[in-house]
Amino acid sequence: MKLLAGFLFLSAVCMGQPAIVGKWVTVDDGTNEAKSVVEIFEQKGQFYGKIVQLFSTTDPDPVCDKCPSEDGRYLKKIMGMEIIKDMKKVGDEYVDGSILDPEEGKVYRCKLWLEGANLMVRGYWGPFYRTQTWRKST
Repeated sequence: MKLLAGFLFLSAVCMGQPAIVGKWVTVDDGTNEAKSVVEIFEQKGQFYGKIVQLFSTTDPDPVCDKCPSEDGRYLKKIMGMEIIKDMKKVGDEYVDGSILDPEEGKVYRCKLWLEGANLMVRGYWGPFYRTQTWRKST
């Protein structure tokens, strides 16, 4: 299985597709449990991410009742929701975009980068930040 994942990763790099593009398992940094799968895609030179799967034990298809109403995501379904927006590739990082935490309803400045096979996702609120490690989905 690891050999197949490595081949797919290498194929994406060789074909010119950024390694960041694809499906990533989000991991709760407190419990270390898988929370969702986010699909990152490129559109007109910028990168976006939408939730394509949830690992919820309570509500299998929740709405974002804490999302900000001013950006149109309030009371929208979390499944299929675009949570990463407007990321630009600068060197080895993806910057100048934003990420939404649907559980808290807060939007943060965002930076993404790869460390080995993992995607590092950092959200900024002023000078403070929190970093999560997402795993490539198989």
